[in-house]
Amino acid sequence: MRTLFIGDVHGCARELDALLTACGWCPDDRVVLVGDLVAKGPDSAGVVRRAREGGMLAVRGNHDAHVLRWHSGRGPEGKKLGKEHRQVLDTLCAEDWAYLEAQPLYRRFPELNVLAVHGGLVPGVPLEAQRADELLNLRSIAPDGTPSKRVDGGVPWASCWQGPELVIFGHDAMRGVQRHPYAVGLDSGCVYGGRLTAYVMPEGRLVSVPSQRAYVDVHGSP
Repeated sequence: MRTLFIGDVHGCARELDALLTACGWCPDDRVVLVGDLVAKGPDSAGVVRRAREGGMLAVRGNHDAHVLRWHSGRGPEGKKLGKEHRQVLDTLCAEDWAYLEAQPLYRRFPELNVLAVHGGLVPGVPLEAQRADELLNLRSIAPDGTPSKRVDGGVPWASCWQGPELVIFGHDAMRGVQRHPYAVGLDSGCVYGGRLTAYVMPEGRLVSVPSQRAYVDVHGSP
C-alpha cells in the first residue's frame, strides 16, 4: 500500500483532484493531508467533502483550528471573523465539521517511521510535551533554541530535527518544499499561485501540480 502525504490544500479542490491524478491514485492508496484543508482558496467545502467521502486521513492545521474555534463559539472576544474564514463557516455542513473536529494534531505511522504534523516539533522536546500552538504554527528555531512562528525567526525547525522519525509537515509556504535528513515540508504555496505537492511513500517521491491561479496574495495573508 502506498501512502500519499499532501501539503496545504487551502480550499483548492481542483488542484487536489489534479494531484491525485498525477500521483496515479487508486483506491488502495492511503491519503494523508498535513493540515490547512480550508480557508483562502475557493472551495473549502469541496476539499473537506472529498477528504471525508474518500476516507482520507488528516492532521489539524492552524486555519482548520481557527474555524473550528469560531464554529464552536470560542472565537476571540471583540474580534471579527475575516472574510476567508467566514466563507468556511458559511459553506461547511454538519458532516464536514464533524470530520474536521475528528482530526488530531499529529499522526504516527510506525510502519513508515513517519510522524505527520502541520506546523512542527521543537527539537529535544518529547512528543507528549510539545505545545499545541507549536504543533500548529512552528516555523523556525532561534539561535538560542527558542521556537518561533516566523520565517525570519531563525533557521527552519526541520533542519534541527534529528529523528528518529521522519516528520512530514506543511505550513511554511514561504520556504516551499523542504527536504532535510529527518523532515519533509510540503507547503509549496498552492493557494498563492504556487504548486500543490505530495510525498509518496514508501518510495519517497515528490509529485506536484501547478495552481490554477493565485487565489490570495502571499504577502497580505496571515
